[in-house]
Amino acid sequence: MDGVLVDSTPAVARVWARWAAKHNFDPDYVVRFSHGRTSLTSIRELLPHADPAVHLEENRWMEKSEIEEIEDVVALPGSKELLTNVPPAQIAVVTSSTRPLAEVRLRATGLWPHIHHLVTASDVQRGKPDPEPYLKGATALNIDPHSCIVVEDAPFGIRAGKSSGARVLALRTTVEDEVLLAAGANWVVNDCSSIRIDNSTSAELVLHLQDNEGKPRTPQMN
Repeated sequence: MDGVLVDSTPAVARVWARWAAKHNFDPDYVVRFSHGRTSLTSIRELLPHADPAVHLEENRWMEKSEIEEIEDVVALPGSKELLTNVPPAQIAVVTSSTRPLAEVRLRATGLWPHIHHLVTASDVQRGKPDPEPYLKGATALNIDPHSCIVVEDAPFGIRAGKSSGARVLALRTTVEDEVLLAAGANWVVNDCSSIRIDNSTSAELVLHLQDNEGKPRTPQMN
């Protein structure tokens, strides 16, 4: 969701920066460290000696703060077209956000009516980079993970997608190509507007990808 369908980067950065200041951490480091996985996982690793009850309390603060911080949360280019052109039975949104936060952001961007299958941090025991979120996404669609393509912008999500058995299309909306490829991405494009959907046959979807200059390119398989 975040970094693929939704641009929440400024809002997320503001909240994590406030949290970092409260705990005397470097804000830029904390924002980078937390991207692409659940806030509770990040809080546990950033505060390894804190009591579990403190982790939960900090996570509740984080969720409440992020839900309230939606002023400049917008849909990323091509996201609505992607959700509109892929049949609902063949696409699931898999996010490290909690369900309440995911719904708030999807509603704020006008994407909520297009979401039929949603897997959130509220639905899993182990978040990204564990494959559980994407395995649950594939189960919700009743599709073999090896037949799925995960669209991701974060290394943790790429690793989760690859571990599930899926191929991964990475978007350069958040980090550099080198980081995306090092995490295992099969392909890298700018954003969802670089994806063209051909669903003219009922048997399968065909994705056409475009490079930086908008020229068609042939995907290279890893």
